[in-house]
Amino acid sequence: MAQSQELQTSSLALPLSVGQSSLASTELRPWGAFTILEEGRGYKIKRIEVKPGHRLSLQMHHHRSEHWIVVSGTAKVVCGEQEHVLSSNQSTYVPQCTPHRLENPGVIPLVLIEVQNGEYLGEDDIVRFQDDYARAQ
Repeated sequence: MAQSQELQTSSLALPLSVGQSSLASTELRPWGAFTILEEGRGYKIKRIEVKPGHRLSLQMHHHRSEHWIVVSGTAKVVCGEQEHVLSSNQSTYVPQCTPHRLENPGVIPLVLIEVQNGEYLGEDDIVRFQDDYARAQ
């Protein structure tokens, strides 16, 4: 009996902390879409899906760093002067103020989780250097 009580207790959802919100809002982009899963003071968690053969702009952020964890598909990542390919369950870190780009060179959608950290996490903190969709600044 104690074991079943323990299972019931562990399956309960924990309340959100003060200043934390669960948004689950999706925004479409020419390269795919992103969904904000959770946001709180100093962090934001997104689910990003990139269509096969598409890529995000070569960009940087003044106010945030990013961690990318590949859930499925293949990610071609440019971070500063380095370029590497990631597959499921692999991750990378993008430091603040570092030019970076994410691309899906595969034939299935690329799905990843992005964790942003910083004092400001607005979508307008993007400096674009190159963009396939004419959004460069």
